[in-house]
Amino acid sequence: MAAAMGFGRFSYTPILPGMMSGVPLSAADAGFVASANFVGYLVGAVLAAYGWAAGRERKVVLSALAANAILLAAMAMTHSVMVFAVIRFFAGVASAFAMIFTSSIVLSHGAAAGNDHVQSAHFGGPGAGIALSSVMVFVIGLISHGGPDAWRIDWIGGAIYSAISLGLVWLLLPAGPVSGGQTGKEPPIVWSRPMLLVTLSYGLFGFGYVITATFLVTIARMAAAGAVVEFLCWFIAGLTAAVALFVWKPLVRPLGLGWIYVAALLVEALGVLATVMLPPSVAPLIGGALFGATFLAITAYGLQIGRKLVPSSPRRAFATMTAAFGLGQIVGPIVAGALAERTGSFVAPTYVAAAALVVCAVLVVPVIRKLS
Repeated sequence: MAAAMGFGRFSYTPILPGMMSGVPLSAADAGFVASANFVGYLVGAVLAAYGWAAGRERKVVLSALAANAILLAAMAMTHSVMVFAVIRFFAGVASAFAMIFTSSIVLSHGAAAGNDHVQSAHFGGPGAGIALSSVMVFVIGLISHGGPDAWRIDWIGGAIYSAISLGLVWLLLPAGPVSGGQTGKEPPIVWSRPMLLVTLSYGLFGFGYVITATFLVTIARMAAAGAVVEFLCWFIAGLTAAVALFVWKPLVRPLGLGWIYVAALLVEALGVLATVMLPPSVAPLIGGALFGATFLAITAYGLQIGRKLVPSSPRRAFATMTAAFGLGQIVGPIVAGALAERTGSFVAPTYVAAAALVVCAVLVVPVIRKLS
């Protein structure tokens, strides 16, 4: 998860400012390349909803991680915006496969063992990858003195990390998911009003979170916050994301999944607003901390709500909600890049993102009774 998500998807965020000045890329270019990755993620999630991978989940995961390493290295080999977009599209497909099929294996083994810490550790992986990628980009920047081609070394460094991770996963990943007693393909999802509301909320969450997820370090650079703040904001986001589910977990029983999901969305909305409303020296740090503390918790608990609403089709629920999330992610960077290009800053798109997160929370409130 650290390799496929933390590096394969989210290392674009700390590398992006160097690419914008070194390639160079405009804000609209940056949003376009980010959206290409999210289109790939959507395609991967949709493909994963079918039963073709049953019995070969481990092979798919290992292939996806190998592709992830190759595609990270490929980003260092071009200056073309279109080629960047194509590479990031296929990286999105690979990360979706790695996310969905690794989760199907790991979470089933955790459930079979009765270990409820497995989910928290598993979904903490992207946060660990985010923190590691921010350290890598910062160190490479110091060594290269911020040279115009430092961004190339950043991508190659991520590829090396991912290749090492592939070897470790090869050794550690079980042969496949633990069977829950169900044979054959899962039945189609039986859609109800609660499931529709949760899926809509989850898709809108993809839109609301991704603007900060893509442009947080760029916002810090545009505010002239300094290299240390640029590093720390994404590093702190990664650290808080890595432990987020362990922090939220004690509240699940007294509050319930629904209220945890709503609370985390509202806290994230505050964090998103903090990135542009507070003084530049602290805005990215506080915004990054609140963002990291919530986005993986929302991801995990939203999926858990979906699985609870359609217990007979857990993998289809997982893939369908991930697809809705992916659709929101596609629109977010395009809207943010276009607004930033027109207004000269990321203030307006950040307000739009925060409003979207509040709507996400409101949509789920009527569903909460169904979860009790």
